[in-house]
Amino acid sequence: MRFWYFWFNSFILSSQYNPPRFVELLMLFLAIAMLATATILPDRPYLILGLSLVVGASISILVREAIAPSPQTRITQVTALLLLIISLYGFADLMHTL
Repeated sequence: MRFWYFWFNSFILSSQYNPPRFVELLMLFLAIAMLATATILPDRPYLILGLSLVVGASISILVREAIAPSPQTRITQVTALLLLIISLYGFADLMHTL
């Protein structure tokens, strides 16, 4: 019981401390869930939703880092740019297969 209380408090504290980063993290977790579901159930809506969540989160990360840089700005920008390129390639591949 104590573990769940600690986890819930950490969850609330992180959402209050840095809301944009929390929303980006939530979007990426949902994208992982949607893309995992798309690999199990080969339905296009899960794939499209997962890729769009990755695009939104990576653009949000790039904008946040441009406005207020963090100590690890370069690695965050490179990772977000890599996620954006991969997801846009996924969209292009999806459009090609339609």
